[in-house]
Amino acid sequence: MKFRLDQDSLGKVKIPSDAYYGAFTGRAIKQYHVTGNKSHENLIKSFVMIKRSAAVANMKTKAIDAKRGKAIVSACDKILSGKYVDQFVVDMINSGAGTAFNMNSNEVIANIALEVLHKKKGQYEFLHPNDHVNMSQSSNDTYPTAMHVAILMNLKETIRAIDILIKSLSKKAKQFSSFKKIGRTHLMDALPVTLGSEFAAYVTSITKARNEIISSQKELQNIALGGTAVGSGANTPKGYRKIAISELSKISKLALKPEKDMQYGLQSKFAVANASSALRNLALEIGKLANDIRLMASGPIAGLAELGIPAVHAGSSIMPGKVNPSLAECMNMVCFNIIGNDTAVSYAAQSGQFELNVMLPGMLKCMLESTDMLKNFLPIFSVNLIDGLSANKEKLRADIENSPVIVTLLTPKIGYLKSAELFKESLKTGKTIRELVVSKKLMSNKEIDSLFG
Repeated sequence: MKFRLDQDSLGKVKIPSDAYYGAFTGRAIKQYHVTGNKSHENLIKSFVMIKRSAAVANMKTKAIDAKRGKAIVSACDKILSGKYVDQFVVDMINSGAGTAFNMNSNEVIANIALEVLHKKKGQYEFLHPNDHVNMSQSSNDTYPTAMHVAILMNLKETIRAIDILIKSLSKKAKQFSSFKKIGRTHLMDALPVTLGSEFAAYVTSITKARNEIISSQKELQNIALGGTAVGSGANTPKGYRKIAISELSKISKLALKPEKDMQYGLQSKFAVANASSALRNLALEIGKLANDIRLMASGPIAGLAELGIPAVHAGSSIMPGKVNPSLAECMNMVCFNIIGNDTAVSYAAQSGQFELNVMLPGMLKCMLESTDMLKNFLPIFSVNLIDGLSANKEKLRADIENSPVIVTLLTPKIGYLKSAELFKESLKTGKTIRELVVSKKLMSNKEIDSLFG
């Protein structure tokens, strides 16, 4: 492998000659070997869009000459078309405030722009990563902005995936609307409900959680680009901020707005923590739903056996014919991880000091991981599990007939004490409430049917 010597403020660093990153990145990849994963594609896109928008704003405010500015824009467009993505090599969790990733971006864009200008990589006297690509910016305002943009891009796909789940659950609510079953409280028999009403309740809970996620986007749309180091806007030309945010909104297709209090925008991570908590609340609701399905499908002989689940693969390596609720189990694990990620985001949001929260890369890694899991797996969970669920009508009907708890529905007719006597007698003799009520001529079959069918 051939190498070149690239220089930063600390001195010279040996860099592979075909690499578009430079000295700062070369140092960073030796220090930040954390997750083993390179930065997320939406973080890369977000940063490149920010650098492009900044270059346009710098040209319009005459802060940079058109030759260099256009070269930076051209370099960004090449990356956004899918080229050079492999040059963003810094780990997803890196230096505080994401400085290492910001410089990785600056160096890659600078070296591509140098080639646009027919110069060699590393000839920074013609176009510099800090002086030109990073002009009017700081890691302190670009990384928080990129966080918001990357999360918003991921949330678009996540919301689409949630909608698929809601649609699948709604179909089942309608399909199961006439199937009466024993309800359960404390895991014990309770009054009858319908299987459809249970699924309708899931639709309500997931829809409410979805709406909270949608609401959380409003705060994320406020960005601190132009705040530079401490939110003061130091080293930015007049008019830069408005132009840069307008350009970023245009290229990202997001409704971005300037954060009114830029100092708040750098020191507080309320918007991210708020979105994370909305994801956590969704995970709590989906996790509950997945657990219910696992219980309702348990059996088929020794469990509840109220639902039939589609077989997506063999359930056991030793027990032939076994079908497990594997997708529901996977969904539970996704939910647990989202809850854990929210805990990490919460600690990170609280751990900023004074004018800057430096825990940004860790927060963003958690947010993008949570939304990735949801957008990837929710459609599979919906189509391959929820859509394939079937109701065991005979079992549902038998449970209602055999459960003594339905005596509760008779209480208004025969009184609490008499109902309690029937409940005990049913448990003792094994006779159903219906059999006892009819044999004692307390009510007719027709009257009983009118109460609990």
